[in-house]
Amino acid sequence: MGPHATSPEARPGVIPWPPLLLIVAVAGAVVLGQSHPLAWPGVGDRPASFVGVGFGAAGLALLIWAGLTLRRHRTTILPHQGATRLVTDGPYRWRRHPIYFADVFLLFGAAELTRNIWFVIFAFAFAWLVTVLQIIPEERHLEARFGQEWRDYAARTRRWI
Repeated sequence: MGPHATSPEARPGVIPWPPLLLIVAVAGAVVLGQSHPLAWPGVGDRPASFVGVGFGAAGLALLIWAGLTLRRHRTTILPHQGATRLVTDGPYRWRRHPIYFADVFLLFGAAELTRNIWFVIFAFAFAWLVTVLQIIPEERHLEARFGQEWRDYAARTRRWI
């Protein structure tokens, strides 16, 4: 008999936290940007804009690369579903959770495009909440599912920075 559907080995959880948190972050930044705007701390010159938009573009590229890597390995991209394979190549060679990293970069890019500092504030809140609600349970799932292979990968690959 296989693992119970709610056990860490079966899947990391039942709620798809990352997309929900991302929606809340975007909505929160937009609403607060309208109702309680904060001064943009950037200089607003072309080099600063280039860097900010670069964050967004890097986030989009990383998101696509990570998604295609998961697809190539025929494992799920859905954060609340169980992994069928431990993916350690592509962007997963450098970071354990590149899609969540990409989400933060996308929020930084949105901040620059809109000159709305709330996107930056929500990016940090997203990173903390996704770590607590998704990454830690996801890593428990991967360890339960893949054992020593996961522990070796986690030892050599950073979670965030």
